[in-house]
Amino acid sequence: MAGKMVELQANGTRTSAYLATPAAGAGPGVVVIQEWWGLVGHIKSVCDRFAAEGFTALAPDMYHGKIATEPDAAEKLFMALNIAQAEKDLRGAARYLLDHSSTKKLGAVGFCMGGQLALFAATLNPSIGACVNFYGIHPNVKPDYSKLSGPVLGLFAGNDAYVTPQVARDTDAAIKKAGKRSEFHVYPGVDHAFFNDERPGAYNKPAAEDAWRRTLAFFRQHLP
Repeated sequence: MAGKMVELQANGTRTSAYLATPAAGAGPGVVVIQEWWGLVGHIKSVCDRFAAEGFTALAPDMYHGKIATEPDAAEKLFMALNIAQAEKDLRGAARYLLDHSSTKKLGAVGFCMGGQLALFAATLNPSIGACVNFYGIHPNVKPDYSKLSGPVLGLFAGNDAYVTPQVARDTDAAIKKAGKRSEFHVYPGVDHAFFNDERPGAYNKPAAEDAWRRTLAFFRQHLP
């Protein structure tokens, strides 16, 4: 890993995060938000990939040190997520990242649980000017889309049993109904977590590569 662990202040509490910076020292800041597994190696590698593309990437530890390796344990952590604490952690991550970003507007991107949290973060922080949601889901996280400060890119899977294409379409429609900009793509024939190259049962290289290309282009457009 090219990055390092750092400590964040989160409204009276503390949490850790993984920070990856580009060779130039600072780039447009992107908050990277974990799947239900926790702050695992895959999410850190995504931060490193952003840094290699010139971004400063920060992944807050939403589970405060806990990780899961099996779906049952991951689901328990997912459902036990303290939304009030998550809000503090996301605000703290945005504040920290602003001090390390070359731009005044940040990006937020998340995967699975993190996709929904990325939307949530974008409604909590006016500094987040662009949001990318990879197949986001969490039943207890209810973003107020009217508070979005920038556009949303949604990337979803056609065979997703957790976040169906209809859920993606409904989310897209709700964002537009709130008067905000969104662009959603559903990749046919691929499964939930198609971007996670550490999950061979779900990973789909062509879809993942296209989604990564779209994500980079989206942030480069909206985080000048």
